[in-house]
Amino acid sequence: MDFKPLITLLAIVNPLAIVPFFIHYTQGFSGKQRRRTVWVAAFSAFAVIATCALIGLQILEFFGISLASFQVGGGLLLLSSALSMLNAQPAESKVTPGEVEDAAARASIAVVPLTIPLLTGPATMSTVVIYADQAKTFLQHAALVGYGVVIALATAICFTLAQPISRFLGQTGINVMTRLMGLILAALAVEVMATGLIQLFPALGR
Repeated sequence: MDFKPLITLLAIVNPLAIVPFFIHYTQGFSGKQRRRTVWVAAFSAFAVIATCALIGLQILEFFGISLASFQVGGGLLLLSSALSMLNAQPAESKVTPGEVEDAAARASIAVVPLTIPLLTGPATMSTVVIYADQAKTFLQHAALVGYGVVIALATAICFTLAQPISRFLGQTGINVMTRLMGLILAALAVEVMATGLIQLFPALGR
């Protein structure tokens, strides 16, 4: 079984790097509210990954986008995320002040902004679609959805243990982990872009 999709997704989602955001957004929450936020965020992350794995390609076909073009675009997004992570910023950290205020007002921070875009933003979605195209058998598609379950569990564990993790690692430790994930992600991004470019321009593969 190919675990590269799982490694890539763990590098992009990197729930450990989102722990400080979780702590910030759940300040003042009761224990029950915090636990509900954890599980809603985890399930939402799984739902996004599973949806992209199952119907992502059909969405591309509907808009008339070739997979090769999507690979190049997705690779650029991954590289952009990797560069952010190398600067010790979460891969999917683009949240507007309006989204934050609106999320806080509606007490729906589990979905916005924790899940979208912090955990599973455009880079995550494009990655899942690319790997879904490479999956040729039912078992490979099922594994991709199963990786969504792993991501959800990793998210739930990190958020549940947010306070101890934050105290143990400190901001420096979290930054080191984020940079390490960013380095791995940068290498994977180059592979994805290279594959797409060779399909668009076969002469490059000679």
